[in-house]
Amino acid sequence: MIKPEELKLATQWVHALRNEVGKAVVGQAQAVEQMLVAVVASGHVLVEGVPGLGKTLLARALSQALRLKYARVQFTPDLMPADVVGHSVLDDTGAGLGRLRVRKGPVFTNLLLADEVNRAPAKTQSALLEVMQEYQATLEGETLPLPRPFIVMATQNPVDTEGTYPLPEAQLDRFLLQIRIGYPTHEEETAVVQLVTAGRAGHELPLEAVRPVLDDVQVLELQRLASLVHADGLVVDYAVRVVRATRHWPGLDVGAGPRASVALVRAARAVALIDGRDFITPDDVARQALAVLRHRVTMAPDAQIEGRDLDEILQAALESVEAPRL
Repeated sequence: MIKPEELKLATQWVHALRNEVGKAVVGQAQAVEQMLVAVVASGHVLVEGVPGLGKTLLARALSQALRLKYARVQFTPDLMPADVVGHSVLDDTGAGLGRLRVRKGPVFTNLLLADEVNRAPAKTQSALLEVMQEYQATLEGETLPLPRPFIVMATQNPVDTEGTYPLPEAQLDRFLLQIRIGYPTHEEETAVVQLVTAGRAGHELPLEAVRPVLDDVQVLELQRLASLVHADGLVVDYAVRVVRATRHWPGLDVGAGPRASVALVRAARAVALIDGRDFITPDDVARQALAVLRHRVTMAPDAQIEGRDLDEILQAALESVEAPRL
């Protein structure tokens, strides 16, 4: 049970975080909200969009608004698993002379930006499987826990497929949400140009105004409160029916698995907390359905040939499921 004062404080924290991110990211309100949902729900996000739309900027702005450890890995074809997780080296100094010493990789952080994650081969992508699911890494037979909170923000370009390695289904299923960033409106693009070019050199990002407003203790408290948000049985049943609808819907070859049902309820709980409620509604489920499902399903070959849009297919499946009246 969430106390009223806890609910009010949580809403204030998220509102402050959104304001700080908004100082650097112009527009993209839905992408910003879904990133906040991932933070509150303790989930990982896959951000997809063509170059230049602010994917990395969004991740950088969020990391700067949080007093958390941050690390970035640029995924490339020659990147090795040890470059991500870490490795052992021979200690040639001090009392440990001649012994193997574990050198932790960049995953031992709170916020990990995996930039262009589909540029690395499968063996390197698989290094993220254990850390994303179990929040731990195994080095030389030793299991090391990751710091909490731990969130992976991965980016990829959906258009340029040359020299890329598509993420396998098992890897995609570890992401709570897939966020699609689209082109800004004319007004938003004008504001972006003014913000980025005014008094800044070409390499500078508009991050100087973003100040840290939450620390690790507050983020963990938000995640704890989100887990306490009430989920009525009828709403949970609705979320499950939405996911199950993808398994036999025309235009989809492979539907979403049970992990999607879990992710949908988790995301709905986070949305409710962000909105200042201690219970979820069918609208909360519907708002996050596309982001939860789009990376967990596979389009049928005929739908791909016809050039159909995946989100339109998922939206039709969502609308076919009757929402409960509470």
